[in-house]
Amino acid sequence: MDQFMVTPLFGDGAIHWYTPTNATLWFALTVLAIALVLVVGTRGRAIVPSRSQSLAELTFGLVHKMVEDITGKEGLKYFPYIMTLFCFIVFANFLGLIPMSFSTTSHIAVTAVLAVFVFLGVTVIGFVKHGTHFFGLFWVTAAPLPLRPVLAVIEVISYFVRPVSHSIRLAGNVMAGHAVIKVFAGFAAIALISPVSVVAITAMYGLEVLVALIQAYVFTILTCVYLKDALHPAH
Repeated sequence: MDQFMVTPLFGDGAIHWYTPTNATLWFALTVLAIALVLVVGTRGRAIVPSRSQSLAELTFGLVHKMVEDITGKEGLKYFPYIMTLFCFIVFANFLGLIPMSFSTTSHIAVTAVLAVFVFLGVTVIGFVKHGTHFFGLFWVTAAPLPLRPVLAVIEVISYFVRPVSHSIRLAGNVMAGHAVIKVFAGFAAIALISPVSVVAITAMYGLEVLVALIQAYVFTILTCVYLKDALHPAH
């Protein structure tokens, strides 16, 4: 599990809040990669797009359509934040697949911050837009009256569990994939099974490429679902 350890970039001393670490480096590289693709890569916009422009337009269109389809036109004002979330997660996931890199999204501390900001954001939006009517999210009017209090308790619990499941899903999938690849790599030194190990590593790496994209998509689409509940809370 040493690949997940946060270490100082300079020296071997204690880590403080201001200490540059390998996590700091790969956070910065993630931001740089996003800027290169979405800003620098689209600077010379043309009718016949370049590869970087095509990638930027495809990403923009994918997230924009997701937000509009799930939350409606009203949710498009929050598109910049959701686009930022998607880009950060997908770029961090892919950069974490580079050999000898550091996977920032494998740490629950990172994904929990992202999930908590989403949770607090949609909760504030819900109360600002609807006031006490936001509690209608927890009151299932379609259910028989005797069952509504029980369902309300279940809905409240599931609501507050959202940031936990939201964060653990992303960090757990990224960490598990990297750990399995490392396990297979450990068998590569054994001559008799090294060919099988190489094949397994290649297959897992290909799967991790899909996981990197899928987990970013899942995190983003859940964010849109939670935003939809804040904008339209009544059951």
